[in-house]
Amino acid sequence: MLCSNTIHKISDEIEQAISIPLIHVVDANARQIKKMALKKVGLLGTRFTMKERFYKERLERMHGLQVVILKKTQRTYIHNAIYTELAKGILLESTKETLLHIIFSLQEQDAEGIILGCTELPLLIKEEDVNIPIFNTLTIHLKAAVEFALNRR
Repeated sequence: MLCSNTIHKISDEIEQAISIPLIHVVDANARQIKKMALKKVGLLGTRFTMKERFYKERLERMHGLQVVILKKTQRTYIHNAIYTELAKGILLESTKETLLHIIFSLQEQDAEGIILGCTELPLLIKEEDVNIPIFNTLTIHLKAAVEFALNRR
């Protein structure tokens, strides 16, 4: 288990180098999304998670989901907020409001759910803040690891 969404960028290389199963964060979250019968999701995270292919393509190719990608200015805002605020424990109401506006823009593009693809994002965004399903990748990934461990006994 890799406890970071962004580090999954090199998950294929890690998986080839180890002899134990890797519980991939994208797969765990895709299962939850599909349980809710959603087809189109928005993705928030670091610049790497939102823009590079490792996350989006896995959701699309392996799980048949559509991923709405944000405008560059929105991606830059989220990336900077993660590294300059959230990762340092700085939780600003103004940042939360901007993130909520970004989520609303994803809804306007027909996103049916939102993946919080960075472990820091749930510090500000809670399910009760929005009227769309939120997928907290940290919680979902941890539950998948526990289920895997319990089923391996």
